[in-house]
Amino acid sequence: MTDNPSNPVTGEKLQKVLARIGLGSRREIESWIEAGRISVNGQIASLGARVDSLDQILVDGRPVKRDIANEEARRVMLYNKPEGEVCTRDDPEGRPTVFDRLPRLKHGRWINIGRLDINTSGLLLFTTDGELANRLMHPSYQMDREYAVRVMGEVDEEMIERLKTGVMLDDGPARFTDIVTSGGEGINRWYHVCLMEGRNREVRRLWESQGVRVNRLKRVRFGPVFLGPELPVGRWREMKQNEIDALSQEVGLESVALPAMKTSEKEKMQRMARKPSMHQARTVRRTKVPHGRK
Repeated sequence: MTDNPSNPVTGEKLQKVLARIGLGSRREIESWIEAGRISVNGQIASLGARVDSLDQILVDGRPVKRDIANEEARRVMLYNKPEGEVCTRDDPEGRPTVFDRLPRLKHGRWINIGRLDINTSGLLLFTTDGELANRLMHPSYQMDREYAVRVMGEVDEEMIERLKTGVMLDDGPARFTDIVTSGGEGINRWYHVCLMEGRNREVRRLWESQGVRVNRLKRVRFGPVFLGPELPVGRWREMKQNEIDALSQEVGLESVALPAMKTSEKEKMQRMARKPSMHQARTVRRTKVPHGRK
């Protein structure tokens, strides 16, 4: 660890390394350092400390596992989440999770970029780069989310204007940045709405504040990333190098080359990506009834 001005500056800033691993945002980790929660080589770390591959890092007394060879890897996964899955790694109620379907990593872990509640379907992003995840979720980078939503109830122009201007929810003011009508019949109407943040059940709560109920909700875009028809419900695909580079550029990160992958590994990933979700309802095949039976 180097934090002495008289010594040559080597290594990377401690908060940058821990953010990249996915332990938190740089600002969060800086607050941990100021609170004395992080030590390096047995000494309480200070702001400005730098670390290299030989340094031992502890957070709250627990060692941080680092895989230097794969720490710089930046992979991004798109997943079309079905309803009925939760966005946690392990669910105490035994419900299926979005991580059940993702391919397992030999090194590192998938970090989800935002969440969707159990009754919401659509686009989820995952990455192996904690810094990319933190920047995409941070309000300062203005990553808007777009949803297709079906509401039940009477909706008029005054209500739409209120939802765009802003209403008070139990956790503070909230609003849609845009609302576009997209069809439907009777009291069930479809809209596309955009939000600049991702608070818990915010889309549903905004509509419910106006006395209407959401009965279908699907995320179709996160920032510059759209959910396309090539990704059916319950399937995933990895972003290509040019897609990851464009996404990284949106939040001010330099490009990182994708790790090399053997042909056999690529073929295995492709086979896995084509498999249907184990949690989707399967179509029941009707058995033909022989003549004479009822």
